[in-house]
Amino acid sequence: MSEVLHTTDATFEADVLRSDVPVLLDFWAPWCGPCRMVGPILDELAAELGDQVKIVKINIDENQATPAQFGVRSIPTLLMFKEGKAVASQVGALPKNQLAAFITKNS
Repeated sequence: MSEVLHTTDATFEADVLRSDVPVLLDFWAPWCGPCRMVGPILDELAAELGDQVKIVKINIDENQATPAQFGVRSIPTLLMFKEGKAVASQVGALPKNQLAAFITKNS
């Protein structure tokens, strides 16, 4: 069973950019209500998608360089990465079926 990985500014390159599978990166913060709604959905999707996609979260309060690098202005922001490049983004919370479709379409 695959689990959601928590990354930091220091480990972002290894966790996301050098991943050999597509990565969904969730920019979030503990005080963000919609982020807390998306969290359990990402846990479920990580388990269901297994090794096809890596789901990674980064806390924007503790890690400010990475969100700045990608121009993240509101959260939750979800970015899909393939081969080290951001290929798609979604701002705001989505229901599970739409989030799964976003991942499938962009991975």
